[in-house]
Amino acid sequence: MPPTPLTFTLNGQTLYLQDVSPSMTLLRYLQQSDRTGTKEGCGDGDCGACTVAILGQDANGNPQYQAMNSCLIPLGAIAGRHIVTVEGLTVEGLAESELHPVQAAMVATGGSQCGYCTPGFIMSLFAAYYEGKVDDLSVEGNLCRCTGYLPIRRAAQAVMQEQAARGSIAAPGDRFATALSQAPVSLPPLDYRSVTQQFYRPTHLQILLELLQQHPQATLLAGGTDLGLDMSHDRRSFPLLISLEAIPELQAIEQTDTQVEIGAAVPLSRIETQLHGLFPALDEMLHWFAARQVRNRATLGGNIGTASPIGDLPPVLLALDATLQLASLQGTRRVAIADFFTGYRQTILQPGEVIVSIQIPQTLFPGAVRRISNSYKVGKRGTDDISIVAAAFTIDLDEGDRIHHARLAYGGVAATPIRAIAVENWLLGKPWSLDTVQQAKPLLQEVFTPLTDLRGSAAYRKRLVANLFEKFFVEESS
Repeated sequence: MPPTPLTFTLNGQTLYLQDVSPSMTLLRYLQQSDRTGTKEGCGDGDCGACTVAILGQDANGNPQYQAMNSCLIPLGAIAGRHIVTVEGLTVEGLAESELHPVQAAMVATGGSQCGYCTPGFIMSLFAAYYEGKVDDLSVEGNLCRCTGYLPIRRAAQAVMQEQAARGSIAAPGDRFATALSQAPVSLPPLDYRSVTQQFYRPTHLQILLELLQQHPQATLLAGGTDLGLDMSHDRRSFPLLISLEAIPELQAIEQTDTQVEIGAAVPLSRIETQLHGLFPALDEMLHWFAARQVRNRATLGGNIGTASPIGDLPPVLLALDATLQLASLQGTRRVAIADFFTGYRQTILQPGEVIVSIQIPQTLFPGAVRRISNSYKVGKRGTDDISIVAAAFTIDLDEGDRIHHARLAYGGVAATPIRAIAVENWLLGKPWSLDTVQQAKPLLQEVFTPLTDLRGSAAYRKRLVANLFEKFFVEESS
């Protein structure tokens, strides 16, 4: 049998690729195939110059254009997908212009100067256009260093006004809106092989577990926003990749009166929308978690599984007493996330085992009557940056406003995400007051022995550990 080609649709044209590397990034493929409208800025998913729109699903399972960084997406992950790049935006049949409305608005407001970042801005605005949510957040992951954001914001405002005046998101006959209504809502299974690499995309958990038993050396690919850095910069080879994004068991979100269970491969943007308001600490950290292009790909399971000591979400999950469901062909088990990390980039996962879901309880600690919870991230930039220190706190109070349950979790201060257990225990039974917090601060400064690096000194991190807890008290008590 001839080898199965890697097939996807690019700007309305179906492509069949043979013997290409499945770990080659989409950006590199676009550049090498003379589709150079999509630019490369950083190659790290930070600048947004390489943004493209990919047909995905919203929180309700409906087709949706999603802005994503093509520098972090391997070709294997776009098999069966529909991709739109800046070259494909001409809207035929519009009386006023052949430009797409977001392009026309950028021209009218002078939103482009050197033009290098412009295609990325256009594609972010394009994806937001078909949501009817063209605003500042649409371009939060796009950097401009010469024009400035004022004319770009004016372009976004002009698009919003045009949509409001029309009374609909898209004009009649808009082929992109038509494509949305006809788009497939599920991804097909994939078994693709090049000369030196294999790429699997199973569509059932059982098949995934069988593949992991057959190929214990395989690399798992969830959103790939961390792994994509290695691909973008050719840091390592990937002989065998297994994608997790088409497995229903890893894509579900189930909510009961007592807990929420989130599939390990659910994109963060969906969590951000579907679970908004349930967990203030999670809402806050997701707001600062990279940018929309990254959140559209990144997953909760991936952020846990990489076991990075500066991962944004593990401190939140530690503060909320989350548990993980793990599965292998030998069966399933549940473990507390506090027991999951064993060392720098090390976990208790056994060969052939995968994170299936994350459970977050919604109930107070027994005997408590009120909960206070929030999270904080300190970085060089407000958004789209890694943490110097991340912190998440949960305090449950009894009827006398005494601390009945405490969780103080941090990232960036040890080899793993970690709780200040000794201080948590010291807080129990004490009044929730500024005096208690002030007494806890010197204890917090002695709990961890962080490192000094380019982002911050050990002394600075120690001060942050204590001061963020005080900030939490002041903000939640005001």
